[in-house]
Amino acid sequence: MNKEKQIKNVYKAGELVASCHEQLRDRIVPGVSTLELDSFVENYLRTHGATPEQKGYRDYPYATCASVNDEICHGFPRRTPLKDGDLVTIDFVANYQGGLADSAWSYLVGAPHERAVNLLHATKHALDIGIQQAVVGNRVGDIGAAIQRYAESAHFSVVRQFVGHGIGKTIHEPPNIPHYGQKGTGEVLREGMFITIEPMLTDGNWFAVKDDNGWTARTLDESWAAQFEHTIHITKDGPVIVTEQSE
Repeated sequence: MNKEKQIKNVYKAGELVASCHEQLRDRIVPGVSTLELDSFVENYLRTHGATPEQKGYRDYPYATCASVNDEICHGFPRRTPLKDGDLVTIDFVANYQGGLADSAWSYLVGAPHERAVNLLHATKHALDIGIQQAVVGNRVGDIGAAIQRYAESAHFSVVRQFVGHGIGKTIHEPPNIPHYGQKGTGEVLREGMFITIEPMLTDGNWFAVKDDNGWTARTLDESWAAQFEHTIHITKDGPVIVTEQSE
């Protein structure tokens, strides 16, 4: 596949990921299960000519990760209905004819708690701040430093065990994109890169533990976690959000 076609397919994958998240907005309500949401996402992607790249990746069994409340990431979809006041993050990767795009989004279920509202607001703003640093000539550390500085000033913690990454032809490519760090350090960002920026913030400390399934990470102190993620194309004119949703 030539480079131009590859780029076009990444953008198409991003368009499908974004539109699928838009469709999820009204479906995430008390009483729905994350397993039902997983089925919806897989069907949506396949109907639109894409495949769920996470399914089968290192034997992961689902099309999505669905992380609830104190789960940070990689939560398994399950039959348990979501409850009023829950916080759920849905994360998935679409493969459109060899082009990949990735986005996670946190949603409030029903009537939210104030703690969850504040956490989501801060996490989304941290993502926006990180994207502003994704320009040609900056370094990976500039993204992480900006996110960490904002998050900690707002009295939230940045999870350190999980990072953003390159993407495009495969689900995880170099470089890693930590959401903490020092300005002016790390790999230089180059024109043409596709990366994910995906800060995970908690309203407690940032320490994580894994469940027995070997995938699901949750906060050690049972604080709640949120995550927002976009796939970004680094261009000479600035960062382009490949998975941008409509308002």
